[in-house]
Amino acid sequence: MNGSSLQDFSSGDVHVLDDGRSINDFIDDQIKTLQSEDSEEPFLVADLQSVIDRHQQWLTLLPRVKPFYAVKCNNTPAVLRVLRALSTGFDCASKAEIQMMLNLGVSPDNIIFAHTTKPMSHIRFAAAHRVQTMTFDSEEELRKISLCHPKARLVLRIAVDDSDSLVRLSSKFGAGLGLVEKLLGLAVDRDLTVIGVSFHVGSGCTGSQASQRAIADARQVFDIASVLGVQMSLLDIGGGFSGRDNIQVKFEEFADVINAALDKFFPPDCGVQIIAEPGRFYVESAFTLAVNVIAKKNCEESGPGGQMMYYINDGVHGILSCIVNDPAHPPIQLLPHRAVGVGEVRYRSVVWGPTCDSLDKVSDSAMIPELQVGDWLLVHHMGAYTVSMSTDFNGFERAKIFPVVTEETRRLLKLRHTSA
Repeated sequence: MNGSSLQDFSSGDVHVLDDGRSINDFIDDQIKTLQSEDSEEPFLVADLQSVIDRHQQWLTLLPRVKPFYAVKCNNTPAVLRVLRALSTGFDCASKAEIQMMLNLGVSPDNIIFAHTTKPMSHIRFAAAHRVQTMTFDSEEELRKISLCHPKARLVLRIAVDDSDSLVRLSSKFGAGLGLVEKLLGLAVDRDLTVIGVSFHVGSGCTGSQASQRAIADARQVFDIASVLGVQMSLLDIGGGFSGRDNIQVKFEEFADVINAALDKFFPPDCGVQIIAEPGRFYVESAFTLAVNVIAKKNCEESGPGGQMMYYINDGVHGILSCIVNDPAHPPIQLLPHRAVGVGEVRYRSVVWGPTCDSLDKVSDSAMIPELQVGDWLLVHHMGAYTVSMSTDFNGFERAKIFPVVTEETRRLLKLRHTSA
C-alpha cells in the first residue's frame, strides 16, 4: 500500500464505523435520518472493507497476476481511491475514464487503455497524457494509432472461446487467430511496438477451462510474434470474474486453472508480465441498495391474478438497471429492512420501479411479506454495473452513495474521516 489519501468527492466523504458498529447499524441510522428529514430517497452503502478483502484474496490466489481494475464496472471515487492506495492498475475505456484516474494521481504507467475501437481524439488524449499501453484488434485501429500515438505500446486482443459465458464479448472484440500474423506484420510495417496479447473469456463464465484454452491461444500468438521478430512481454487475461460464493464456478476454481495454465505456457522465468482486468470481482458484493416503498396496490386492486403490487423508488433506469443490462448479475432479492416474523405470510408480489415506463419492472414474482408505504427494502450485491449505468430518467434522483469503512482500515489507508 502507498500513502494515498482520500479527498472530498461528490458522493460524500468516507464514513467510519466507530465502537464496533456494523454496516447494518449504519443502514439503520441512515434510514432514521431520512425519516426525520421527511425524505425517502434511495441510497447505497459501499463497504470498502469488502473491496480490500477481495484484493487480498486476489493476491493470495493469483500471485503472479497484477489486477488493473475495470473502471467502467463502478467508478465510485472512494472505491477508486482505495484501489489506488492498494497499488492496483486501472483499465480505462475512454478519455473520460483516463482523466478520472489521472485526477486521482494515478501514474500513466498504471493505466491500460483497454478498448479496441477508440475515437481518434481519445487516442490523441492518451498520447498527450503519456498513457502508452493500449489494445487493438484490427488493421484500421493500427492505422489510427500510427497517426495519433505512434509511440504507443500495443496489446493485440484476440477472440477466444466464450461460449460458456452469459456475457459474450468475442463477437464484438478480438482478432481471430487466423488474422494474427497479418496484423503483427502490419504493425511492424508501420513501425509500431506490439508488447503483448489480451483476451476476455466473458462474464458469468460457467466453465473454468475457458481460461486454460484462452491462455493456450495466447501462447500461439506469442510464438507467431517471435517468428516475425516481435518480442512480447505482456499477457492480459481479461476479467469477468465474480467474487460471490453462491455461484456455479467459484473464483478459487478459476484461479487454480489459470495458475496451472500460466505455469505451463508462461512459466515464471519467461519474462512475461501477467495482468488482468477484474471489475465485478472487487465491487459486486461491496454495495447494498436501500429502497423505499412509495406506492402500493392491494390484491383486489391489482387486476386478474390477485397479486400484491408495490412501487419502489429505484428501478431499471436507476441502480437496478442491472436487471436488463447485465445478464451476469445475480438474481435480485428484495429483503425487508424491518423484522419479519417467523410465521409471517409471504405473498407473491409484483414490484415496479418509480418511472412512467411500463417496462420498469423489478420483479414479477417476489415472495415477500405484506409491506406498507414507507417501508424499506434492501438489495445486496449491487456493486457491479449499477452505479455507472444509472440515470435520472423522469427526474428521479440517483441513489446517493455512502462509503463506509472501519477506523482501523481508515488509519491504514489514510482515508478522510466523516463520523458514521
